[in-house]
Amino acid sequence: MRKIQTLALALALLTLLAGCSTVPPAAVPVAPASPAACAPCPSCAACPGVTPPVPAFARTHVPATWADLPGWSDDDVAAAWPAFLLSCRGVASRANGNGWKRVCDLARAADGKPGFDARRFFEQNLMPYAIANGDGALNGLVTGYYEPLLRGSRLRAKGVEQPVRGVPDDLLTIDLSAVFPELKDKRVRGRLEGNKVLPYWSRAEITAKGDKLPGKTLLYVDDAVELFFLQVQGSGRVRLADGSTVRLNYADQNGHPYQSIGKALVERGELKLEEASMQGIQSWARANPARLDALLNSNPSYVFFREMPNSDGGPIGALGVPLTAERSIAIDPRSVPLGSPVFLATTRPNSSTPLNRLVMAQDTGGAIKGAVRADFFWGFGKEAGELAGRMKQSGRMWVLLPAELAPK
Repeated sequence: MRKIQTLALALALLTLLAGCSTVPPAAVPVAPASPAACAPCPSCAACPGVTPPVPAFARTHVPATWADLPGWSDDDVAAAWPAFLLSCRGVASRANGNGWKRVCDLARAADGKPGFDARRFFEQNLMPYAIANGDGALNGLVTGYYEPLLRGSRLRAKGVEQPVRGVPDDLLTIDLSAVFPELKDKRVRGRLEGNKVLPYWSRAEITAKGDKLPGKTLLYVDDAVELFFLQVQGSGRVRLADGSTVRLNYADQNGHPYQSIGKALVERGELKLEEASMQGIQSWARANPARLDALLNSNPSYVFFREMPNSDGGPIGALGVPLTAERSIAIDPRSVPLGSPVFLATTRPNSSTPLNRLVMAQDTGGAIKGAVRADFFWGFGKEAGELAGRMKQSGRMWVLLPAELAPK
């Protein structure tokens, strides 16, 4: 039955997307598509209010030298070595894996040998390339994220009533590259209603449906705002009443674009721009409980989770390997190859203190769009959350690549 539904979805999308291409031909004006045509693909380039993605030729990787990297000689590069070995494990199954094979084989052979110098290894086997935005700008936004800890229960109870949902049974996902090869990595979520293909339910609709939404509720937690930020972070842990802990990881999303609730509060004049941090939003929520649902529903995006085995490592990122606190970042994989080492030059949250270090591009995120754009993983718990919530810094990035993957 699912195959028939997916085929129906694909056939419907063939018709709907005829006027709504994600990547319009270069130099050809794109007429706005109708709202009906854009319903299953709200991020398509022809849809009203959507900026077309930056074409590949406009993304610049500028050859650099190691001396160009501020603080390269001062960073404890050895602290990033375990994360690099994890990246080697992750890239093996990806399209760019062959380009990393030689370097990763050398890394595994050298690991643990007496006198091994991680900095010298990177300098001898990789080359740095400054990342520039399509407009040539070298600076971009660096934010932070973390793995939160929530309180919850397997069963709904008084005060513990916010559902953490698994992937619904009626959520359909189609990889559009199977129909349009030029739409690589573009997936659309939808649902079938009779013989019609419709967008999946928005956050407000999912909330209104409650237990009528088909699919498993994994857990219940005690705080709607903390659950919202769990969805923003993409992973977290829930402590149950018996002291045990459940680990959760991103499983899927409803297909609606992410909208910042902090930005919404600023635009309404309820927070100043400098107050629109995670902590500022939490304070607003505590002061305005009756208006909280409306605020959360202004972001139509909704994330579904899956349970993961408990371990001492970090959460699993998009690369499929555990993230390393303060050595992993989320990036836009259209500009930075997932799994690559990146030298990040930025500052600590709300500070001018330099934060220059080697990190690994091991994750992605719905809000992480653009070439010079990174989300810095601070780790697990309250202290990491305090740092992540305040981080909104300017930064520069250099991707380190082997000769086999040198930009043309």
